[in-house]
Amino acid sequence: MLIDHKREKLINAIIYFVTNTKYCGKVKLFKLLYFLDFEHYAQTGRSVTGLDYHAWPKGPVPVDLFNEIDQSGNDLKDAMEIKERKIAKGKMLRMIPKRPFSREHFTRRELRLLEQLGKEYADSNAEEIVEVTHLENSPWHEIYEVTGKKQTVIPYELALKKSEYEKIMKNITDNKEFEENYA
Repeated sequence: MLIDHKREKLINAIIYFVTNTKYCGKVKLFKLLYFLDFEHYAQTGRSVTGLDYHAWPKGPVPVDLFNEIDQSGNDLKDAMEIKERKIAKGKMLRMIPKRPFSREHFTRRELRLLEQLGKEYADSNAEEIVEVTHLENSPWHEIYEVTGKKQTVIPYELALKKSEYEKIMKNITDNKEFEENYA
């Protein structure tokens, strides 16, 4: 059986981002995870965390994680303390790690992307990062604005540039065949 450790990667990516960026509430965190997954997909044909992102008004949202944050007794709550904090425009949900970040299950490429995103958005607030996800021709923009399919899943394939699409799709097919034959 092929083990991909996506859950461990998700929890540790959250720990990394909340530890290495300022103002990292739920909204900013969701956008950083989206950037991580979609950029990694564009490079390799695979996401890092395995999350699906939906086109919501404030940008991409991993709905399963969104719902999980409010539940008790899961491994996310074992790794994080989740607190609500009042801010000028309402409330911000903050996650405080209960354990340090672990690089154990990440590839070098995944670690590089985590570090790049952490540096690039270290001082950005939620509003600034939401604006980036809304840029024209972004996957969110394509689904939410162009096709009008609000609240639906944003296909990872939209992360690909048209010129790279066929090459990456072949890699994805090869990966699926490998997993089916050897997992």
